Amino acid sequence: MAARMNAAPRVLVIDDETQIRRFLDIGLRAQGYEVLLAANAAEGLAMAATRTPDLVILDIGLPDREGHDVLAELRQWSQVPVLMLSVRDSETEKVRALDAGANDYVTKPFGIQELMARLRVLLRQKAPDGAIASPVYDDGRLHIDFARREVSLDGQPLALTRKEYGVLAALIAHRGRVVTQQHLLRDLWGPTHVEDTHYLRIVVGKLRQKLGDDPASPVWLKTEAGVGYRFLGTG
Repeated sequence: MAARMNAAPRVLVIDDETQIRRFLDIGLRAQGYEVLLAANAAEGLAMAATRTPDLVILDIGLPDREGHDVLAELRQWSQVPVLMLSVRDSETEKVRALDAGANDYVTKPFGIQELMARLRVLLRQKAPDGAIASPVYDDGRLHIDFARREVSLDGQPLALTRKEYGVLAALIAHRGRVVTQQHLLRDLWGPTHVEDTHYLRIVVGKLRQKLGDDPASPVWLKTEAGVGYRFLGTG
């Protein structure tokens, strides 16, 4: 998507607490920001995909999905700066969010001036060419809408499990490059499963079956023996 020129920074707030959304809406607008408000994960991801925010403020405790899950999905197709909000103040919780791709973490309750200072830092660090990649992949046969988590092949909906979709999305996010088995296992199964390569082989095998992708002459999923996988598509 093209970057917006000469526009106020656009901040997307994803938080289910009405008072927090109102507090941030007033505070951000007073500082000259354009504000988008979402009360749940589904609404927030849709806005992130269609409204091109310059920064996302994301609450961890959402009613429909954990904020950690929202962050993981967002990172499949976007590098927009994300500031996590939570009442959980443990070091473990903060490290988990930062390791998963959050740019900063603020514990509730918070002061508006501190929050604004953190936002200014993140916006200064934001990539100049815009942070959001296309939320849709389409090569004429395989179509993926990342915002809706919908996959179709030759115009027909494709039913993928959560793990199958996660592997496919991760490979597309790094298209043309080898993604190691350990990287996929750590991101999709967790750090205690980095040696469980048989899990990954099973999921990739089922994914290939659903795509009709011949491993001997792949269109999309190429195995790099002993290392990992590479997505070949160019959509």
